[in-house]
This record gives sequence, C-alpha cells and structure tokens, in this order.
Amino acid sequence: MTEIPPRPAPVEVRHFLHYPGWLDVSGQQRIVAELRALVAKAPLFSPMTPHGRPMSVRMTSAGRFGWLSDRRGYRYSETHPNGQPWPAIPESILTVWRAVVPGAREPECCLINFYGPDARMSLHQDRDEADFTQPVVSISLGDDGLFRIGNATRGGRTQSLWLRSGDVMVMGNEARLLHHGIDRIAPGTSTLLDRPGRINLTLRVVT
Repeated sequence: MTEIPPRPAPVEVRHFLHYPGWLDVSGQQRIVAELRALVAKAPLFSPMTPHGRPMSVRMTSAGRFGWLSDRRGYRYSETHPNGQPWPAIPESILTVWRAVVPGAREPECCLINFYGPDARMSLHQDRDEADFTQPVVSISLGDDGLFRIGNATRGGRTQSLWLRSGDVMVMGNEARLLHHGIDRIAPGTSTLLDRPGRINLTLRVVT
C-alpha cells in the first residue's frame, strides 16, 4: 500500500474539511495515469437528467457501484451503461480515503466526473446512499473549480472557494447533506491534464 506522509490539519469551511494541496504533483500524475487505464475499460459517458436534459459533465465510475442518471432517475448500478462491471478503485485513490477518513468503511463507489471548460454542476445533495453516517471524499485534479457550499435545504446564504489540483475535501457529519456544486472551471490554471478541464473524484459508501 502506498504510504502518505503526515499532512497539516484541514481548513474547515462550513463543516466541510478542506485539505489544500494534499496530493503533490507526482501523486496527482499517478492517479491520472491509473484513471486513463480505467476509462479504457469503463468509458466516460454523458448522462441525462430524469427530465431529459443532458448534463454538462461526463462521467464514469469505479468500485462495486457506479452512479447513473437517465429518464429512470438517479441511482447506483453495479454495471456500466455498456453492461460491464465497473473496474476496481485504484489503490492510489483508496490510499487518500484511508488517510483522511480512517474510521470509515471502505468506499464502494468512486464517481469520476470530467468537467470541460464550460461544464458546471448545480447545487445538489448526495443522498442516494443508504448510510449518511459515512462521509463523502472529493479529490480535485486539473484546472481550478469554483466550489459552492449551500445549506441542508435549498436557498439561503452560500459560500464559495476555489478547489485546485491536488486538493481533497471531506464531507461528513454536519456537512454530509449540505447542498454543494461547481459554478465554473478556470481553464488553463493547471498543466496536469493534456487538455483544459477538471477531474473530480468522489468516493462514497453506498450500502
């Protein structure tokens, strides 16, 4: 198992725990290389909302479960839309989970979102999982993304911060059901990927 050296304490932002620069450049490059091999087995696809609108983010998954969205609704599935089981979550990604949430169960899904320069994700809650006592861990790779944190219900004051390549965010306890989203991407702020865009990995316990 890959060892991660000790890191400084996280910064709390409205109950989210933000670890700026958790992954160094070599750690980021290692994950991106493993993601390329993973996407060759489980290609990125463009999901539709239940209302039939295309999402601007392309996605795939790893682990026992993957997340899908189409006219049948939002849900987890044990197979990719092509009918194949999802690939295993790479050890380099699991190492981050174990370091930042050491008491949690092992993640059963790693959702892989690719944001092109014009992609965004509206405010939403992660509530398709069965056990809200388990955290969600987010890893940012590539161009900066403007992350917005809302409230447990829609409306009210929000707070935004830029997530940069190598940052890790933990959403647990009071933060677990807060609305959150990505307002925009800043193309050209990272040279990690071979084209403009941002990869966001979110690790979840599903059952």
